[in-house]
Amino acid sequence: MIKAENISIRLGDEEILKEISTTFDRGKTNLVIGRSGSGKTVMVKCLIGLFTPDVGSIYFEDKAIKVMNENEKRILREDTGMLFQGGALFDSMNIEENVMFPLRMFSNKKRPEMLARVNEVLKRVELENVNKKFPDEISGGMKKRVSIARAIVNKPKYLFCDEPNSGLDPKTATLIDNLIQEITKENNITTVVVTHDMNSVMEIGEKIVLLKNGRIVWEGSNQEIFKTDNKDISDFVYSSDLFKKIRDIQIEEQ
Repeated sequence: MIKAENISIRLGDEEILKEISTTFDRGKTNLVIGRSGSGKTVMVKCLIGLFTPDVGSIYFEDKAIKVMNENEKRILREDTGMLFQGGALFDSMNIEENVMFPLRMFSNKKRPEMLARVNEVLKRVELENVNKKFPDEISGGMKKRVSIARAIVNKPKYLFCDEPNSGLDPKTATLIDNLIQEITKENNITTVVVTHDMNSVMEIGEKIVLLKNGRIVWEGSNQEIFKTDNKDISDFVYSSDLFKKIRDIQIEEQ
């Protein structure tokens, strides 16, 4: 579980986040959505410790980051997996070396143990026998699956995904969404996904937080989106032509 409690932060003269309070539960895919400039990226950077809020606290389980000692922060980093927007694979390393990198950084395992774990997670993302290939030798969707394998190789308690479907075709994007949700359930991870992809919202949005101008203006699940009368979520959802058509069909059927 991750909890933000009344966090606010200024960058320069601008207040980016304003009194943000929410909870992200373990075993769920928690989505942070909003238009460009809404504050979602800054919010996640606060959650992972890259930014320190001016006001408020962030808790992992029941412990606030700001009262953690250096050893506790180190353990938290080890317990956190990151899936970056561009994949962030190392071009000079093959797939095996890319996935093994967090193990080399954060574990004391011997190479045979590390290799066994690498093969385990590559099998989980359906990428067996690609160990010796390099990132420029595989497709965009495969790169994202490699990135997921690397993010979970240390068996994290917390997983952060930044626009995981960026640059992917709709079919591959759905596969990545489903994989993230399956891994979240299987390993009981607290997963936070930053996205503007409405298909992701409707596919895996068990908990959705909508930001606007640095504030949370709506929270709910993908099951509640079409039932709410909240104008902000309606405006965000129906900015997509696809969901406008869904709304029109629903109106016609009433």
